[in-house]
Amino acid sequence: MSIEIESEDIIRLLLQFFDEQNLNQSLHALEAETSIKLNTVANKEEFLQDIIQGKWDTVLQQVVTLNIRPKALVDLYEQVVLELTELRELGAARSLLRQSQPMYLLKQQHPERYLHLEHVLSRSIFDARDAYRANTTKEKRRQAIAKGLSNEISVAAPARLMTLLDQSAQWQEQQGLCNKDTFDVFGGGSGNGGVNKTETVETDQGDHAELFPGRRYKTIKFPGKTTYAECMSFSPDGQYFATGSVDGFIELWHPQNGKLRKDLKYQAEGNLMAMDESVISLAFSGAAAAAEDSGGGGASSSSNGGILISGSTDGKIAVWNIQSGFCKRRISPAHSQGVTSIQLNNKTTHILSGSYDQLIKIHEIKSGKLVKEFKGHTSFINSVAYMNCDMNIISSSSDGTIKIWDSESTECLSTITPSSMTLPVQLALPLPVTSTFDGFVVCNKSKRLSIYSKNGDLVKTIPAENDKDANHNIDSDFISAAVSSRGKLVYAITETGNVYGFNIETGHIVQSVKVSDTEIISMASHPIASIIAVNDAVGHVYLFKP
Repeated sequence: MSIEIESEDIIRLLLQFFDEQNLNQSLHALEAETSIKLNTVANKEEFLQDIIQGKWDTVLQQVVTLNIRPKALVDLYEQVVLELTELRELGAARSLLRQSQPMYLLKQQHPERYLHLEHVLSRSIFDARDAYRANTTKEKRRQAIAKGLSNEISVAAPARLMTLLDQSAQWQEQQGLCNKDTFDVFGGGSGNGGVNKTETVETDQGDHAELFPGRRYKTIKFPGKTTYAECMSFSPDGQYFATGSVDGFIELWHPQNGKLRKDLKYQAEGNLMAMDESVISLAFSGAAAAAEDSGGGGASSSSNGGILISGSTDGKIAVWNIQSGFCKRRISPAHSQGVTSIQLNNKTTHILSGSYDQLIKIHEIKSGKLVKEFKGHTSFINSVAYMNCDMNIISSSSDGTIKIWDSESTECLSTITPSSMTLPVQLALPLPVTSTFDGFVVCNKSKRLSIYSKNGDLVKTIPAENDKDANHNIDSDFISAAVSSRGKLVYAITETGNVYGFNIETGHIVQSVKVSDTEIISMASHPIASIIAVNDAVGHVYLFKP
């Protein structure tokens, strides 16, 4: 279950920060605008002891910053008036009695108590027996007031805002999301506006690289014997992990702890995004994509993943608002058969999709209209992706080929056949701009991966020919692959459930981990942290990190 932080608590953190920094104008302005008081003290025991000892000057200075019930305030001010009278500080006692808000409330609601204070003030001699009625004493009254106020306030250790920010930085560093030494609050946690500077794998040149995610930290188990995830996707900002299941449901999870995101109201209420048939492809919009929604129907996308698109086995595509769970657009059908791969363009205006029907299509989000169609493959389309700032499209197919297309003219620019044996190509995956190579990784049903340039030229094969350990240990064909956030590592999983991590520059194996003995479906990698996800056919999703 997710942690929910009240907005009032955020304001109180700011109020405490302003108070500690002596930013009094900012403090009073925020209090006036929000009507929220800090309502905390640095040391609760010390505050209560001041009441018991009658240090009213100190107590009243703190009380004005607290949000205390009127009844408790009335009791406190009444006691202060009595004790000022006992000390014969009659001027201060009269001012407090006649000019303070709590005593005004006392006069309105309990006039007999107010008149009693006036009577005590008017007497030439202070008589404790007359002042404190019902067999009570000054000390007993102080104890009762302290006990009443103890439930009204909470303790806030000094510098809570800075402490929480520091703890956040430490947590992100532990998760591989940032480097604390270069932590940039306004850059998504890393020093260069969101590109992770700390995930590293030692390269032969001694460069900083990335850590292999070889430790399973969470297993998500789908209910029932026949329910399992068909596809998975991480949002580009790393805040969401989506699964699409064989029963048509789409669920959003916390990538860091593998728990269902119940900060999304519809999921907390047990309502899930769903399609009529099995969901077999998913993709998020960009982390800060502004959905082109004016006049398009539906809510605009948010900075936390924006929108999610899904494809199902009946050829339909759905566009979802993540925050509301509302389906903004259904394209029914987009293909005559299942939608195996799906992606949004950079402007979040068009949907690219590939299908079992051997076709690649582009639909407009607003209207759902088909705007482009690409023909040429002779078997299932297994993956599609935009390249070169959406100028080109790359596709892989079970016909054993990869094709590069012009996204405007739909012309096939080149056809690549990675193997002479016509092996199905499961994946052609563009490398991130931070990678050593400017191109894409190819995974076909073999024990090798290939890296090609963006023009279609073979750059290298992985594992390297001279990596005897890797060539000896890989006991079955690769079925899926993923690339690390900075493109320094490529991950591949075999039919027997082993994940291998390869240094993309040298082609050498870095590390491997056994995932499962059951049938593996696919894998996905986190866009920022060193995290991978693997799903199998018996209802498990495994999350790994270093």
